[in-house]
Amino acid sequence: MHALVLFFDDEADRAVRALWRRIGARSGLPPHLTYASAGVIGPKVRAELREDLSRLWLPDLWLHTLGATGSTLQLGAVVDAELLAVHSAVHDVLAGRVKNPSARHLPGSWVPHCVLLDGEGDAVAAAFAELHPITPIRARVREPAIVDTQTGSIEPLRNASTAPR
Repeated sequence: MHALVLFFDDEADRAVRALWRRIGARSGLPPHLTYASAGVIGPKVRAELREDLSRLWLPDLWLHTLGATGSTLQLGAVVDAELLAVHSAVHDVLAGRVKNPSARHLPGSWVPHCVLLDGEGDAVAAAFAELHPITPIRARVREPAIVDTQTGSIEPLRNASTAPR
């Protein structure tokens, strides 16, 4: 499975990692928000994403809402028109060009969030109680990337220092 993710700036990264430490969570990836996922996001589509992302302004995120779904504790992002516009533009590039797209990341179904814990129901409930109420985290996008969720390999799609802001 491949995912298009947005990694956060150093300050937001540290803040999310501090939350992970408080609840004893671990992750194979740095803190991030997933824009899209599919069975395969091939090289040609990655090149188009790289080109489009070089022209797009990626808005800052406010990670503001603590929530639990099933066995996942997550920090939800405030949804605004700018975030939805970029998400839609990304999916315009992906439409019909990736194998097995994940329906939960498609426009209209997507709930932008950063995973804090994948675990059993009791662990999620205890972690929720530990972190509630949550202090909002302002996250600037440091780097969009394609992640292979099986191997953990990361392919950056643009250099943050040359990105439009």
